[in-house]
Amino acid sequence: MSKVKVRFAPSPTGPLHIGGARSALFNYLFAAHEGGEFVLRIEDTDLERSRLEYETEIIESLKWLGIKWTEGMEIGGENAPYRQTERLDIYKEYAEKLLQNGQAYYCFCSEEELENERWAMMEKGEMPRYSGKCRHLSQAEIDSKKAQGMKPTLRFRVPSHNVYVVDDLVRGKVSFESKNEGDFIIMKSDGLPTYNFAVVIDDVLMGITHVIRAEEHLSNTPRQLMIYDALNLKRPEFAHISLIMGSDRQKMSKRHGATSLIQYREMGYLPEALFNFLALLGWSPEGEKEILSHQEIIEAFNLERVAKSPAVFDLDKLNWLNQQYIRSKSISELESILQPFIENTPFAESIKRLDEQGLSILIESLRDRITSLSDVGEQAGIFFLEPSYEGEALDVLAGDSARQVLEKFQASLPFFHDASEIKQFMKTLTKELGLKPKDVFMPVRCALTGSSHGPDLAHLLLVWGREESLRRVKKCLDFISNRDNG
Repeated sequence: MSKVKVRFAPSPTGPLHIGGARSALFNYLFAAHEGGEFVLRIEDTDLERSRLEYETEIIESLKWLGIKWTEGMEIGGENAPYRQTERLDIYKEYAEKLLQNGQAYYCFCSEEELENERWAMMEKGEMPRYSGKCRHLSQAEIDSKKAQGMKPTLRFRVPSHNVYVVDDLVRGKVSFESKNEGDFIIMKSDGLPTYNFAVVIDDVLMGITHVIRAEEHLSNTPRQLMIYDALNLKRPEFAHISLIMGSDRQKMSKRHGATSLIQYREMGYLPEALFNFLALLGWSPEGEKEILSHQEIIEAFNLERVAKSPAVFDLDKLNWLNQQYIRSKSISELESILQPFIENTPFAESIKRLDEQGLSILIESLRDRITSLSDVGEQAGIFFLEPSYEGEALDVLAGDSARQVLEKFQASLPFFHDASEIKQFMKTLTKELGLKPKDVFMPVRCALTGSSHGPDLAHLLLVWGREESLRRVKKCLDFISNRDNG
């Protein structure tokens, strides 16, 4: 068996979406598992919509996700160039072969003629396809039309009664009848190849052994098989992976939320979490384990365990995975990757003013509370916003022993250096007051933050220090006095 070689060939007409990223990932995993090669090339023949900035963004998104290729864009290789618009002479050469052996022909039909033809067929209840009007033009007719300045397309002459069979590595045996296909264009009038033609030539010349792609490309397969056979080229193996559905079981789209990889990056998802999550979209390893390292996924990956049924994009599961990966980070690692997100919060300057211990405690507290990195603004607010007393906090502070607790806290709070000292102080305070822990901790928390929920109390005090902690308690006691006297 020849060495496995796969490819990912996106069109730079937009950012890399989740479906494309999953296709790229499955190709990468298959190649890595088999010790094979992975090619990245760009299909940029849609000149109107292709943009260099999208190409750059796609490449950066793949790198960020952790996908590595062995040949192609930025790396080079013996099959360069890797942009289709730089390979036009190659496509013309193979198109000429099909023209010379009678398996392709010039077509001079206008868009208007083709549209009228399609409508006429649909009105008859027929599947719209090209009628073959230009199939039998004589050389004289062709020369005459060219002399008039008419620019032809090149159409493939579809065999009449052939059956094309694919032993798909995911979907099983799939058959296509050529009678359902009209003669299709392989070279447009502007000299650019169509997708189904160019992809075959590129895959053959680059030695691609396995084509792993989304199920929506299954309908392109018969046309590609016809070109392989017409040029006596060896077919690769095919594996069509299922579509990704939203939670409503409809095809993933913008209404389900973010659809591009860059959006998830900007929202604060970790690449290793998204890598893990996408690998499990339509593939499952043996066993129940869901958090898998990069290498574990490579070692376990095979096409036999890729599902035929659609994969459902479960945002709750992604959030859970992302949270687990965040919690696995060291304080220094998390501090580094949080920095760009901290800069976008109103608390950036306040955080910069923290000493080393205060910053470490803050990051540790955030680590346990954020689901994505962009949550830092919301979760850090409790450390830096002035407390206001309302709702449940107001009810707690109206309790019979609240003033007593806060006055005792204010009078006896010692200088402290670590969490154990604060916890011991709170334990002693509770004992001296002869109250239940809840009746001590809740008033203190509400006084300090204006909320009955939040980070560990010791974390709060360590970030603030003794002076700021006492200031907050005094503010609350003043509020209680004004309320009682009002």
